[in-house]
Amino acid sequence: MTNFEILKLNNADGILHVTISRPQALNALNTAFFDELDQLVAKVKHDEDIRVMILTGEGKAFVAGADIAEMVTKTTAQGTAFGLRGQRTFYSLSQLPFPVIAAVNGFALGGGLELAMACDIRLASDKAKFGQPEVNLGLIPGYSGTQRLPRLVGLGDALFMLFTGEMIDAAEAHRIGLVQKVFAAETFAEDVMKVARLIASKGPQAVRKVKRVTRAGQGMSFEQGCALEAEYFGFQFGPRSEGEKGMKAFLEKRQPQWD
Repeated sequence: MTNFEILKLNNADGILHVTISRPQALNALNTAFFDELDQLVAKVKHDEDIRVMILTGEGKAFVAGADIAEMVTKTTAQGTAFGLRGQRTFYSLSQLPFPVIAAVNGFALGGGLELAMACDIRLASDKAKFGQPEVNLGLIPGYSGTQRLPRLVGLGDALFMLFTGEMIDAAEAHRIGLVQKVFAAETFAEDVMKVARLIASKGPQAVRKVKRVTRAGQGMSFEQGCALEAEYFGFQFGPRSEGEKGMKAFLEKRQPQWD
C-alpha cells in the first residue's frame, strides 16, 4: 500500500488501521493531510478484503483542529476553497463501502471533530475531549460540522457546542450520542480492536449493505428508504449467497465461513 508521510497504515486480518501522525502539531489538519487522505480513500474503496477501518491519532490528540498557521493568511475565496476541500474529502471518507471507526484517543476539536463525525461510529477514550471551538477564533466550522453535528446529537446540543465553543468530555459526548462507547484510556487500543474484530466477524457483504442502505436512507423519505432496504435484503438470498451460508450455519449450529 502507498507510503505516506502523515498517515501510518497497518492492514491485517481485514482491519485497516490508519494513524494520523503529526504529534508535534497535535495532528492538525493541513493540505498535505487532505492530499494523503484523498489518495488513501481512492486506493482502498475498491478493496474487497478490507472489512473495517480504524482511524486514530498519534500522541495525546485525535486531531486538535485545522492548521491555523496555514489558514491565517487565506483570502475569502481561499477560505471557501479550503472549506470545500475538507468537505469533499470527508464526504469521500464517509462513502467508503466498509465501516470506518473513529478511535478518539484525545482531543477531537474543530476539524478533528468534523473528521470523527464523517466516520460511521465513534469510540472514545475516557480522556478524550470534543468541541467545535471555531467561534473562539471568529470562525465557523468549515468541514460540514454545522450539518453533521445536529444530525448526530440534535439541534439544541449541537447549537450549544457551536455557540459556546466549549469542550465536552467523553462522558458528556456519550450522553448526547456523539460517541457510541467510552473505554478506559489504559485499554483503549485493545477495546477498539475488539469492536473492529467483532464487526469483521460478521457477514462482510451484509455489513457493507447495512452501511450503504442506512447512509443512503438518511437522505430519503421513510418509504424510499424502506424500498431500498427491501431491495438490498433480497440481494442476500439465493444459491451460494452470503445469507444462505449464514442461515445454514445457524441451522447446523456452527459458525459461518465467509468468503
